[in-house]
Amino acid sequence: MDLKRVVVTGLGALTPIGLTVETYWDALLKGVSGAGPITRFDAENFRTQFACELKDFDVLNYLPRKEAQRMDPCAQYAIVATLEALQDSGLDLETVDKDRVGVIMGTGVGGFTSMMETANVFVENGRIPRFSPYLLLKVLADMVTGYISLRFGFRGPNYVTTSACASAGNAIGDALHMLQLGKADVIITGGSEAAVVEGAVGGFNSMRALSTRNDDPLHASRPFDTGRDGFVIGEGAGVLVLETLDHALARNAHIYCELCGVGMSADAYNATAPDPHGSGAVMSMRLALQDAQMSPDEIDYVNMHGTSTPLGDLAECFAVREVFGEHVTRMVLNSTKSMIGHLMGAGPAVESIAILMSMRDGMVHPTINLENLDPQIPQDWNFAAHGPVRCEVNAAISNSFGFGGHNVTLLYKKFHQ
Repeated sequence: MDLKRVVVTGLGALTPIGLTVETYWDALLKGVSGAGPITRFDAENFRTQFACELKDFDVLNYLPRKEAQRMDPCAQYAIVATLEALQDSGLDLETVDKDRVGVIMGTGVGGFTSMMETANVFVENGRIPRFSPYLLLKVLADMVTGYISLRFGFRGPNYVTTSACASAGNAIGDALHMLQLGKADVIITGGSEAAVVEGAVGGFNSMRALSTRNDDPLHASRPFDTGRDGFVIGEGAGVLVLETLDHALARNAHIYCELCGVGMSADAYNATAPDPHGSGAVMSMRLALQDAQMSPDEIDYVNMHGTSTPLGDLAECFAVREVFGEHVTRMVLNSTKSMIGHLMGAGPAVESIAILMSMRDGMVHPTINLENLDPQIPQDWNFAAHGPVRCEVNAAISNSFGFGGHNVTLLYKKFHQ
């Protein structure tokens, strides 16, 4: 069957360095780090005492108090980013067929904040079971999409994907497939995460996954650098409005780009460590290229997963070398996580937004804190380590890999009718 073409028509972002798409993009180009001391809880006794938190965010600037109080921050972030994305898309909510509008979002853990807060109160109050009737609605991950559909009346496909740090990538990939098959006309997709909480920081500390550069958090996230010692946990949300090309053209929508390929695979190697040869990542990138019917030498830019972990960064670089060969030296590579930290399940969405801004402006943001490139990585690769790079981006890929061995690659290209 002939698959429908799918385009991106709206964007919304809520990040540690900007609460809108434009402020986020401006900060990326300036090389701003979102890392700082944790304010969500007292982190004095934790090995890691910093994170990339949202700055100056007040949900009451966007939602009525009664509505906001019934949501975990994870759902709040998703709603706020959706509000921006829908406004940006110009979609007329009065006339659009809401039976044909779906919502597919990704999150790694869902309502972790509410779960942690409730557990703390339960213990502090002598283990007396006095729980909010909204507790489960806050904790359940599926309420991220449930609340979006309730607020806007969207009745199309509606669910959450959970694949750790690849979650939003799976959501965007699923949305692409739904639209290609004609199951919907529009899908709100992306990811949200609100996991700067004791359980997450303490758990990742126990796994030795987080940076412990407490004396210098601004320089803690340093992908591909010899001094990297773990990732920096972040929070926020990214939302993309995807439409079938026919639907977008019929309403004369502004089109950012075309989403034309997705690759998904599993390492089947280890619960937390990546396959050291990057075989699963190789597969996901090749599948995305195959899906888009494109060759490796047509890619201008790779937004790397690049978490700043010793094993993960190397495995991804080995995979990129395997897929792109000598063409790597003609591409620009970077890591958005060097500035915003690791937004876990939301990462693939906010990193996709960075790609789309690069296509629009012909600029690729820098990888900050990359002072000494790991000697196991080819020294002639361009990681935009010295500032933003002016580069025409006609096609780009976003890599996302999660605990459990989940791999997702998304392929975007400039729209040509």
